[in-house]
Amino acid sequence: MTGTPVSDTSAEHAVPPDGMPVSAPPIAVVFGEAVLETPQDLFIPPDALRVILESFEGPLDLLLYLIRKQNLDVLDIPMARITAQYMEYIDGMRDARLELAAEYLLMAALLIEIKSRMLLPRPPAELADELEDPRAELVRRLLEYEQIKLAALELDRIPQAERDFAWLAVLVEQSAEKRLPELTVVDIRQAWLAILARAKNNRRHEIQQDELSVREQMSAILRVLAFKPFVPFDELFDPTLGVRHVVVNFIAMLELAKEGLVLISQDEAYTPIYVRQAMVPRREPATGEA
Repeated sequence: MTGTPVSDTSAEHAVPPDGMPVSAPPIAVVFGEAVLETPQDLFIPPDALRVILESFEGPLDLLLYLIRKQNLDVLDIPMARITAQYMEYIDGMRDARLELAAEYLLMAALLIEIKSRMLLPRPPAELADELEDPRAELVRRLLEYEQIKLAALELDRIPQAERDFAWLAVLVEQSAEKRLPELTVVDIRQAWLAILARAKNNRRHEIQQDELSVREQMSAILRVLAFKPFVPFDELFDPTLGVRHVVVNFIAMLELAKEGLVLISQDEAYTPIYVRQAMVPRREPATGEA
């Protein structure tokens, strides 16, 4: 019996059913030309750039990543497997010639110590409950770190200025009415004393009897205020007419303020006092029943 020889062609030299050879994809394109094979004289320096996708904030972050990636229980860490994976990462960082922080090396020593303690013979059953698990302190630190990391993620989700939104200055027109400061009795007294002092300086040595009416002075003040919206307090007094006239005029001013017919105010403390006529509400005529 004669056998038919079998061709030992590899996949690289396989021929599709249509008879056309399959061309391998280029590994690079240089100056528009496809490079199909690695050059024989290509030199890659030992300190060439290497990209490490995972970045960790510390040894606890790396340990938590290794545990969560494999869906392991934090309360029951397989120390042999985790220590081997941790040391593999440390060796990879050294091979990449990246500087390692001292805390990574300290954690590596701690993992090796815990692993060694767990390999020691176990004590009798009655003493096993009294001894603390060598992994207890590491588990506590991992749980605390995970809580802090989750809290940091929650805070990072809160919108932050200059990251998620920008501040915008908006000009808002203030249309609030300016409130005048309250006028006290002391302010009116000081203004009155100043007017009285000027009146004494203009005292005449004449004997005369004037019949002065407070109501007449009230009407005179209202006539002045009807033409001027704001009148300085001292302009309503004429010291040349004597002290009696000034006193009656002052009493008339107080009566008008008491009855709410005039308003006495000032802009700020120790500034001139002004008098203006009060706005009297208009009364509508009463309508009879139809």
